Order: sequence, then structure tokens, then C-alpha cells
Amino acid sequence: MTKQIVKRLSRGFICVNAHPEGCARNVEQWVAGVGARKKAAGRALRNVLVVGASTGYGLASRVVAGFGYGAKTMGVFFERPPDEEKTATAGYYNTAAFHRLANVEGIFAASLNGDAFSNEAKRAALDMIRANMGPLDLVIYSLASPKRRDPDTGHVHTSVLKPLHHAFSSKTIELDSEKVVHVTLHSASKKETAETVAVMGGDDWRRWIAALLEEDLLAEGALSVAYSYIGPEVTWPIYRDGTIGQAKKDLEIAARDLDATLRARRGGAARISVNKAVVTQASSAIPVVPLYLSLLPPQMKKRGLEEGPLEQIERLFADYLVAEKPAPLDNAGRIRLDDRELRPEVQSEIQAEWPHVTTENLRTLTDFAGYQREFRRLFGFEVEGVDYEQPVETDLSW
Repeated sequence: MTKQIVKRLSRGFICVNAHPEGCARNVEQWVAGVGARKKAAGRALRNVLVVGASTGYGLASRVVAGFGYGAKTMGVFFERPPDEEKTATAGYYNTAAFHRLANVEGIFAASLNGDAFSNEAKRAALDMIRANMGPLDLVIYSLASPKRRDPDTGHVHTSVLKPLHHAFSSKTIELDSEKVVHVTLHSASKKETAETVAVMGGDDWRRWIAALLEEDLLAEGALSVAYSYIGPEVTWPIYRDGTIGQAKKDLEIAARDLDATLRARRGGAARISVNKAVVTQASSAIPVVPLYLSLLPPQMKKRGLEEGPLEQIERLFADYLVAEKPAPLDNAGRIRLDDRELRPEVQSEIQAEWPHVTTENLRTLTDFAGYQREFRRLFGFEVEGVDYEQPVETDLSW
């Protein structure tokens, strides 16, 4: 494909294209950061599977496992490749950059671009692991999707972002108009709640672990971790106490069941890691969250607490996954990487500022500009050091 100049295209607030060089620069920065902060592992990481490996916490997990601990990694994800009319998605370009850098460092990497919910993708991934890697020491489940096709029935489940029992009203940032507005969300039906649990709950995680056990592709002592979020009380009506929260509770039930199974059959464990709120395409679609993510970073930065996805996952690996003596879990048996976000002094200041934010003072009272910049960086735009006036090759592969 002929090189082309790639300018950011948006539909509403969502970027509908991606810049390959900007995406590559993001991955390069993560790889360089991990390389500068390598730590000795208490337990070996030889083979790692990341389901949902192309963006956000999943990509950070793959970078830390591969470049921080030298593990062979297998990534599964669903991303759109480039064609004659469109660029690829950001996750596709992230993966191309990951493979290029892994090849330079002599680190094994395999990727499968397909529907991770499907039986076909699971079989293909297991075949690749058996042929090129070996029994897995770690399985990261970081899949996020608005829809899921049931592999048994073919029914397409669709998730919704709604409270459970009563309508919920609060303020949020209307990202299209950049205005602070009030939004009201009506309560979900039982069917909508069940659909959301079917998409975002623990069923698919269970299926991945069952398939790996059946094929004898989990090593002795194997760990599996699924990522979740709880957040502060200001988001609970739409998140923890809403349809998404029901799905996350189902994920926690799956973690307890899988933990028992892995302990009995491999001497391993399954955990939920509750991570900090960060800017992602998925989180930006949740009402209230964009305003919260514009208020949170300044409070954390001034206290020296701020962490991006990479720093969070480095802490997860160092303190919990490879440590000889892992850090304590919470009372529910969960890893809590959101401990710094939920410190009372951070949340009290956010609660104090929340009522005063208006459209007029949005950019002075919050870091909305930083939120926008982080969101656009997800797609490879507004990345320092990239000349967006220069043509770039968009037809990349690995």
C-alpha cells in the first residue's frame, strides 16, 4: 500500500482510524520503560497467555511478561486489519509494533487475531501454544467487548450500561460537545442484566481454563488473573451497583471456582486483580467516568501516586505474580491495585470538587485536556515525536 498521511478522524468523540507510527511509539515507550526497570523474579515465567492482549492492561501485561521477565507470550485479540480505504485499528498496530520489538530482542511472540469467545479461536490458540511454547505459567484474562456470540447457541449477547433498580442521575462530560451535562439512566431489565453478565462475566474465562486443562497446557503452579474494577462511590450506581457490577461479581464467583480447580489439579491459583481507573475506549463510554477521570489524575500526581497501565501491571507482577512472598490480598481474596486511587485524601478532594465543575470551569478545575490527550494517544494521535504531516505505511503485519 502506498504511504499516506493519516489525520485523526472522529465519529462523535471516538477515533475511527489509528496512526501506525503513533501506536508504535506508544509501545516503544512502554518497552523502554520496562527494560529500564527489570526486576528479578521469585518464580519463573516461561510461557504466558494474554486474552485481550492488544490494548490497555492486556497489552501492558504482555509487555511486562515479555520484556520485563523474558517470557514467551501468546496474545489473543480481535482487531481490524488495514485495507485500501481504512487504517487498521490501534490494537492491530500495537501488536505489529510489539512483534517487531520482540524480534529485535529475540523474545518469542505469537498472536491470534480472532473472536476469543469462539471455540475455533480457543482451538487455534491451543494448537499454537502446544506447537511453539509449552505449558503456561500464567494466563491473563483482560477481554473487554460490548457483545459476545455464545459458542454453543450462536446467540449474540449485548451488554448495557445501566443501574439496577432505580433511575440514576448525575453529571458527566458530554465528550462530543465538551460540556458538563446532567444525564439520567433508567434501570435495566432482568434480561438486560443477564445479557451483560453473559458478555462480561466469568463464563468465557472458565472456558479458557477448562480448555487449557483438558489439553494439559497449564504448568504446575499455574496462575490465572482476570482484571476488574470497583471504583469510588460516585461511580457505584452505574458501575459496581449496576449491570457491569453484576458481571464483575460473576467474574469473582468464577475466580473462586477456578482457584479451587487450579489448586486441586495444578497446585495453582486464580485471582481477580482490581485495577485503577485509566482512560480507555471502554471506560470513556460510561457516563460519569470521563468527569471522574478528569478529576482523578491531578489528585494522584500531586501526591506522587499516579500510575498508568504499565506501572500498574509492573506492580502486579512484582508484588503478586512472581514474588516469592506475594503481598496480602483483601478480605475477599482479591488483588487490590486500586489502593492508591481509593485513598481517602484523594477521594475526599474529588468529592469536594465534583459539585462545582461546570462547562465554564471544566478546563481550569479539572485536567480535561489531559483526559482528551490520553484518549487520542490510545489511537496513536498527539504522541510526542511523531510528525503527523509525513506519510506513513499503514499496511503493516507481523
